[in-house]
Amino acid sequence: MVSINPALMKVFGFWGAILVIKLLAMVPLTARQRFRKKVFANPEDTGFAPKGKVTFDDPDVERVRRCHLNDLENILPWFLITFLYLTTGPSVWLATNLIRGFVFSRIAHTLTYAVCPMQPGRAISFFVGYIIMGYQAVNCLMHYM
Repeated sequence: MVSINPALMKVFGFWGAILVIKLLAMVPLTARQRFRKKVFANPEDTGFAPKGKVTFDDPDVERVRRCHLNDLENILPWFLITFLYLTTGPSVWLATNLIRGFVFSRIAHTLTYAVCPMQPGRAISFFVGYIIMGYQAVNCLMHYM
């Protein structure tokens, strides 16, 4: 049976919880944009809107939605590959810093995508997390080959 270092499991649990909270924070961020801009996904949702013009498309709302979708496309696979990576017996120092690096990259990605849009910060933060996942995936592949 493969075991995971308890210290690394603690690191993974803590930083994984931070990522889940970050994902959950995208919901009120999207709602805030929708109410501020009076932009709703469905006609039946307009009953919650303040009086005035209501629309169903806005670039600012779409930006937050795309950021949330990007999180789902990256954070969920990260949980899986990181768990598998931890079963390979990595160094505590390296695994801890890869986990932290990924979490910080996703937070930076959200800030540079949905909160204060700017390039190349968004691209850099995305690729830092992408490279970390790639490293972990290749490491797992080599370990279990």
